[in-house]
Amino acid sequence: VQLQASGGGLVQTGGSLRLSCAASGRTGSRYRMGWFRQAPGKEREFVATISWSGGSTFYAGSVKGRFTISRDNAKNTVYLQMNSLKPEDTAVYYCAADSVPGGSVSRPSEYDYWGQGTQVTVSS
Repeated sequence: VQLQASGGGLVQTGGSLRLSCAASGRTGSRYRMGWFRQAPGKEREFVATISWSGGSTFYAGSVKGRFTISRDNAKNTVYLQMNSLKPEDTAVYYCAADSVPGGSVSRPSEYDYWGQGTQVTVSS
């Protein structure tokens, strides 16, 4: 599976962005999808995850209520709608696919495939 993230950019505090992650290749499998982010000098951290059906979502506490993860399986695409952005949201955002769901959804090691990342910068 190849993942291509897009939609990042520069936005002011309080603004919004929508990230997209398009999957190609072996998209017939039922992958759990996740978004992670990594700021300079920091470890990669969990942002949000969604089950294959879209019926189950889970968010990091720092983004809950501001970010929404969704997916369109017909388009093999997962989205991350980010509202009320803060400077501390500045990071490279990565999408990831988990081919064997059932482990800890917030751990990067749980995910098998990763996109290349898209930069999100929130100015104060």
